[in-house]
Amino acid sequence: MRWINHVKAVPHRPPQLRSVMISAGHSDTVPGIVANGYKEADIVQRFRDAVSIELKLLGIMHLLDGEPGENLPLREAVKIAARNEIAIEFHANGGGPGATGVETLSQAHNKPLGAELCSVTAEVLGIANRGAKPEGSGQHSRLAFVSQGGGIIHELFFLSNANDLHQFLQHQDELAKRVARVITDAARE
Repeated sequence: MRWINHVKAVPHRPPQLRSVMISAGHSDTVPGIVANGYKEADIVQRFRDAVSIELKLLGIMHLLDGEPGENLPLREAVKIAARNEIAIEFHANGGGPGATGVETLSQAHNKPLGAELCSVTAEVLGIANRGAKPEGSGQHSRLAFVSQGGGIIHELFFLSNANDLHQFLQHQDELAKRVARVITDAARE
């Protein structure tokens, strides 16, 4: 009798060529927008932790701005971001109840990755794609995570919009997987 190995072979993965850091915007002391019964800091911290798990499953080494379940002050996150080739900080946007969509804010060299993050997020959540924008667009002027850390601010959705929030809550697991795949592809390019 011959034994058959039923263990699936792990497909060869291209090596990770770029260092990665992911961050959760805001904190307990600076909660960001509070709307529709949620705090931005809590939502993006859980999302960052979910993306971290997916990155681990995909074999991507990465740093966080704190341990799972916490995030460091912005000044610390900026220092970590500046030491990595890919740095993404998750946020939820705020505006009037009709404001909707996903956008990223970054320096010009990060706009292609920002555009890919926007595309995937808009597709998964079924919300508008507001696009990859420069750091100084809209209500923002100079963002330390972008200007000093060289990272990307990923405004996932508008927390002030009940439909955007509903879509995020319904699809956050799938979104974490898809965002992790985008980051993985960028880290292996």
